[in-house]
Amino acid sequence: MENKEMVIREEQTSLGSIRIADEVVRVIAGLAATEVPGVAGMSGGVVGGIVEMLGKKNLSKGVKVEVGEKEAAVDLFVIVDYGTRIPDVALRIQENVKKAIEAMTGLSVVEVNVNVQGVAFSQEGKEEEHRVR
Repeated sequence: MENKEMVIREEQTSLGSIRIADEVVRVIAGLAATEVPGVAGMSGGVVGGIVEMLGKKNLSKGVKVEVGEKEAAVDLFVIVDYGTRIPDVALRIQENVKKAIEAMTGLSVVEVNVNVQGVAFSQEGKEEEHRVR
């Protein structure tokens, strides 16, 4: 397998060229998504019926991007916190990801698709530990 960097955007300036790789857009999208309150983390997909939750080191793994010369489309796979209103969280993710990518890369984001892969019940487990002592 070849290790090649896919260039998504190249811009010529008087000093030379500027290139932005797919991975850069994926990381920007992952970080912007996890900044939204109610997002427990990114999802690496469903493995054997169990949703794989990824840590901060793997933010780009729960993100797929399609990038042209001037536009980008993003698919995000997230896990939300239990008790949050999913449509509200998803809308905030869309807004935050669009804003971050456009501000940092100059690309126009035409689509941000949010796929909720699971719900995190982290608070419930902590309460159970305190009850049994």
